[in-house]
Amino acid sequence: MSEHMPVAFAPAAVLFDMDGLMIESERALLQCWRQASQRLGLALDDELWLSFVGLPDRTCVELLRARLPEPQVQALLQHCHARYDVQVEAGLPLKPGVLELLALLAQRGLPRAVVTSTRRERALQKLQRCGLLAHFDTVVTGSDVVHAKPAPDIYLLAAQRLGVAPSQCVVLEDSVPGVRAALAAGMTPIQVPDLVMPDAAVRALGHRIVDSLLQARALLEPALTTGPC
Repeated sequence: MSEHMPVAFAPAAVLFDMDGLMIESERALLQCWRQASQRLGLALDDELWLSFVGLPDRTCVELLRARLPEPQVQALLQHCHARYDVQVEAGLPLKPGVLELLALLAQRGLPRAVVTSTRRERALQKLQRCGLLAHFDTVVTGSDVVHAKPAPDIYLLAAQRLGVAPSQCVVLEDSVPGVRAALAAGMTPIQVPDLVMPDAAVRALGHRIVDSLLQARALLEPALTTGPC
């Protein structure tokens, strides 16, 4: 399948990842990790921080514990989160095209969900501060499932909450774990990569890949009707 093939069915719902897809948060968090590790004198590079993209907090902590003793892990988390809290509270920038796409979906009467690995309290804080929360029918977070992305559980729960079949859901994702989760749930993902570009193995999954939410809208809009098929 072409990476730029329009969606061929009228979706019953559109599910959105949050960080790196709707909110320009991954770069801010990357910088917080860098600054925190430098302050503590830790020799950690961007490869580690980029490996966190799309993963739940608990998995990121385990990756840190594989490299650092527990006191350093806790100090790093404290410094990073303190810096990031300030930015989240101020309201992080939105990705270009997200509000226009949400307005279009609302106009067409399509249910919308946020599906994020972020813990619930933090996810709701981000969505509220960025002015996105009111645009969605439900928010499903990493706090709501046992098995995080790339397991399909979080997307299946979103479909259940919206009362739609997984096969009739289009998913917008930036991360590889998110794309794999959507595919495992039997959904149709459109990937909008942010910090981590898809390699050959990811492209071999055969899903749609675009450069922006504006391009994602172009693939989705021809399939939109006043309601699902």
